[in-house]
Amino acid sequence: MVMCMKGVAMFRTLKAEEIECRIQSVKDDGLILLLYKDARCDMNILDETVGPLFWQREHSRDNANCIVSIYNKDLGEWISKEDTGTESNTEREKGLASDSFKRACVNWGIGRELYTSPFIWITPDGYTKTKDGRVFDRFYVSEIGYDEDRNINKLAIKNSKTKKVVFTYGISTVKGYPSRDEMLNLARQKYPNDELMQKLLDSFKVEKLEDATDAQLINIWKRYRG
Repeated sequence: MVMCMKGVAMFRTLKAEEIECRIQSVKDDGLILLLYKDARCDMNILDETVGPLFWQREHSRDNANCIVSIYNKDLGEWISKEDTGTESNTEREKGLASDSFKRACVNWGIGRELYTSPFIWITPDGYTKTKDGRVFDRFYVSEIGYDEDRNINKLAIKNSKTKKVVFTYGISTVKGYPSRDEMLNLARQKYPNDELMQKLLDSFKVEKLEDATDAQLINIWKRYRG
């Protein structure tokens, strides 16, 4: 749905299939993923929202800067937003143009919600690492949700090869049970002091409550909520 405020388009949040996952770093005990969008996603959303004839882009400083302009029909003029990109490891000029364009689109609000992503940590059982420490697995967003302020409040990521869920945030991977956040909050209520919580963590064999599995949290939920 296209919403307008004084003639300026307000862009929708990204769908799961429009979000890409990139490995930021690989460590001995896991890896860190980042969420991002590509330039085609921005183009498609601009076309969808304002129409292909009512937006334009231009580059300067050898593609380092990009200006994305949208025609405001109420004012009868073009409104512009600009940002600077960084070079990519391959195809320097093309990568720089793409990055500056994507950043300019964030200024318009396209994909800005990705900045509210939780810290995405994938444990070693969610991927395969080669002997020299490299990871060739790919990951994708299988589910995403947002609150009324467009902050990410639900997220599930799967391994493209195994199709297994390797990360969840705000949701349970088991049908019929509440979100992880709800079950974590219940556990905190039922184990309110450090001593009780430490006994629970020891029984779960984890260092912090957030590392508990869905099955472990569901056991707590069953015990106190039924």
